Amino acid sequence: MTLEDLVGSNSTDKKMETVTQALEELLVAAQRQDCVTVGVYESAKLMNVDPDSVVLCVLATDKEDEDDIALQIHFTLLQAFCCDNDINIVRVSGVRRLSQLLDEDGEDGNEPRDLHCILVTNPPVQPLQCQALQDVGNFCVESRCTNQWVPCLNLQDR
Repeated sequence: MTLEDLVGSNSTDKKMETVTQALEELLVAAQRQDCVTVGVYESAKLMNVDPDSVVLCVLATDKEDEDDIALQIHFTLLQAFCCDNDINIVRVSGVRRLSQLLDEDGEDGNEPRDLHCILVTNPPVQPLQCQALQDVGNFCVESRCTNQWVPCLNLQDR
């Protein structure tokens, strides 16, 4: 391993950490403004009705979800739709962290929502004014430039 390899990998790790933090900030801010749609079916319905309002699609899985064929088929269809409609996509691992960010602990007696797909919308009336949205969007664009159409991030429990 060369010095360039070490320095390059360290800067990549820092960038991933920065983007992960921006994604977390974005999800919290978007939820506060009621700009989050949670669930595979709910997301598919929204994208069918109003794809122009969607600015980010977050697809979340953990190790135990990798063998879920139905979920992977849904993801493939959602990814294709997002690519056709110029919607940024990010795959994340860490469904439990998403649950923490979106206050989905299920303690209120309700069934926890399906966090495998989360859409962030940007309504024209009161658009999200958030640097995190720009940071995540720039990350997605940079990833596409390097032929990584669906970049992956790892959300860590805190």
